[in-house]
Amino acid sequence: MNLITDWFKRHFSNPQVVFLALLLLIISAIIYLFGNILGPVLASVVLAYVLEGMVKRMQSFGLSRILAVCFVFILFVFSLFAILLWLLPLLTEQISQLVQQVPLIINQGQHALLQLPERYPDLVSEEQIRDVTSIIRSEITIFGQKLLSFSVSSFKNIITILIFLIIMPILVFLFLKDKDKIIEWFTNFMPSDRQLTNKVWRESNAQFSNYIRGKFVEIVIITIVSAVTFVSLNLQYAALLAVAVGLSVLVPYVGAAVVTIPVLLIAWFQWGWSWDFGYVAIAYFIIQALDGNVLVPWLFSEVVNMHPVAIIVAVLFFGGLWGIWGVFFAIPLATLVQAIIRAWPEDEQFAEAENQ
Repeated sequence: MNLITDWFKRHFSNPQVVFLALLLLIISAIIYLFGNILGPVLASVVLAYVLEGMVKRMQSFGLSRILAVCFVFILFVFSLFAILLWLLPLLTEQISQLVQQVPLIINQGQHALLQLPERYPDLVSEEQIRDVTSIIRSEITIFGQKLLSFSVSSFKNIITILIFLIIMPILVFLFLKDKDKIIEWFTNFMPSDRQLTNKVWRESNAQFSNYIRGKFVEIVIITIVSAVTFVSLNLQYAALLAVAVGLSVLVPYVGAAVVTIPVLLIAWFQWGWSWDFGYVAIAYFIIQALDGNVLVPWLFSEVVNMHPVAIIVAVLFFGGLWGIWGVFFAIPLATLVQAIIRAWPEDEQFAEAENQ
């Protein structure tokens, strides 16, 4: 018991440490408890943070802050309407077509799998194949029905979407325009003696901005390149698969492995074991290789290198804690933890603080 008491006295006798710990706990509790309610606000903060880089770039060309904000905001609204009026209907149509083709796809897959008992009778039986395909057919059908009805199944979802579409652009504009005022207002509630908090923020802010903006650019580039590639190869559901490939980069390692399955399966169901299937597979793996070996090092050159095990653990932990937000911010949050550990006062600093 004395050991625990001494540890708390040694590490939490410094007021700056106590303030930093309380600040992190309060922010985490707010996101965890009120994340759904504050969804539009949190999403707007993230979007404003992403667009802030473009605003600064416009300012570097000599534009005033307000003109730069207006230019970037108009571009953002135009992109938002393009997604809503063109991309979203296209994805909905392709999802509907894919769900309708599920029985044919399963039958084709079952026919291919039934050839296995003929070739390997000692390893698998025809009855086992039929049981597996029956389970797959049932699960895919249920999933497809949920997917189709997700966005229009209830009045509540429609109202939520409308709220996001109306409130988010307004909040994004206000966060960009009044950034300095909001930061000044927030710092008024913080103690003047906050060197430790400022040190952690300076170290982690560079990682946050580089990662979030870089990840956004990576998603856009991978989605566009995948779409152009799949369309040029006449792959079915090209837009849907391209968006899936683009979003897969949100989850390092795991996302790329998971999205590979539908891409190759749809190509196989469309062409079988043919050169067309091979072209799609080769093109897809080239995209993944260029993403991992060229695009990611270029976009995230300033991000602290982390071991793959640490990245996967961070994705699992923060994803389980905050859902999709936790997955997206897993690496920035992990770098925040690393920044806190680096900035945490050493025993000698604690001793100096106690002696003063």
